[in-house]
Amino acid sequence: MTTIRRRVVLGAAAAGVAAPAFLARAQGGALKFGALFPFSGGLALLGDESFRGLEIATDERNEAGGLLDRKISLAKGDAVDQNQAIGEVRRLMSVERVAAVFGTYASPLSFAATQVTELQGVPFFEMGAISDPITERGFRYVFRTCPRASEFGIGTVEAVRDALAPLYKVDPKSLKVAILHEDALYGQTVSSFQEAHMKKLGLQQVEKLAYSARSVDLSSVVQRLRGVAADIVLHTGYQNDIVLLFRGLQEASWKPRMIIGSGAGYSLTDTARAVGPAFEGVMNVDFTQVAVNEKYAPGVGKFAEMYKKKYNVDVRSGHSLANYFGAHVFFDAIQRAGGTDKDRIRTAVLASDVPEGTTPTGWGVKFDDKGQNTRVKPLLLQWQGGRQVTVFPQAAAVAELREQMGA
Repeated sequence: MTTIRRRVVLGAAAAGVAAPAFLARAQGGALKFGALFPFSGGLALLGDESFRGLEIATDERNEAGGLLDRKISLAKGDAVDQNQAIGEVRRLMSVERVAAVFGTYASPLSFAATQVTELQGVPFFEMGAISDPITERGFRYVFRTCPRASEFGIGTVEAVRDALAPLYKVDPKSLKVAILHEDALYGQTVSSFQEAHMKKLGLQQVEKLAYSARSVDLSSVVQRLRGVAADIVLHTGYQNDIVLLFRGLQEASWKPRMIIGSGAGYSLTDTARAVGPAFEGVMNVDFTQVAVNEKYAPGVGKFAEMYKKKYNVDVRSGHSLANYFGAHVFFDAIQRAGGTDKDRIRTAVLASDVPEGTTPTGWGVKFDDKGQNTRVKPLLLQWQGGRQVTVFPQAAAVAELREQMGA
């Protein structure tokens, strides 16, 4: 019995037992899948955290008897950048002969790797990269279970209007909002949706700044934000540049009224530790975290216990939870497909039907014909007392939103 409850309507062909031909890649022992994540380099912390969710789901499935009457094994591929993602996914397909690939956390890595798997007809299961274009290229064998950048961008902007403005007791249009982002696919995508939604709501955008994720100093960025007297900064960035931003704020002896992150580095306890007391009160729009109302996300407590038991530490980010959820969705689809034929897998994935509020993330499952899960959305979170807690929507919240940021 899987952790995720579901109801599925399948045709007789997809629901039936597959002929031996469809099990070709699974013959000879364990059923092998690729696990493509950044295990080294600047993205390694969240890459490893994401993999842990897949690993826990794999352990759980194997303890329950495996998949297609076989044990599951994971072949790891370390993708530091786009070129390495392409090389590693080719190795996973040709040398490791994986039946499908799970990944990746980072949008540039996913965008590059999926072009290769699609050409080879190997299913790619994305569980953490959020850039919208990943599932908008007409690919048939790329599927994603997590929310998209557009939902993150809209969520951060609406947090200004619906959460902060009422808390500050001001007209949301009076708040000066600046958009700050790293200049790769992740930051570009989120920031473009932020800018568009700001215009739609008539909010006051005073600046939009991009910087290289490889930057070693963001003091000039801080001075630009200070110059426009930004009240709210919507920041899309990774751990290293978040630390640089807060270092620059401290050196300038200035800070905005609030910073709202868009997942990634804003999700990590390691970031909070690196920044220190200044990170208290920082907001984030992100995947479901373990500090969430269990009525909204049934099973989240059990996941946190399994994580602690396996790794002897508390969950570091909701990325592991999102990948745990996604892995079970795709394992279930492969089981229903009866084998690893790409078209049977596609049929089974697109037939998935899980109501919202029945899984450890609170997300449901219903894919559109592009391979995107449509029953997912990020939550509004805040760092309080050294941990990230859910503050909105009310059904998911475990704490009240605080207006103060920093020590």
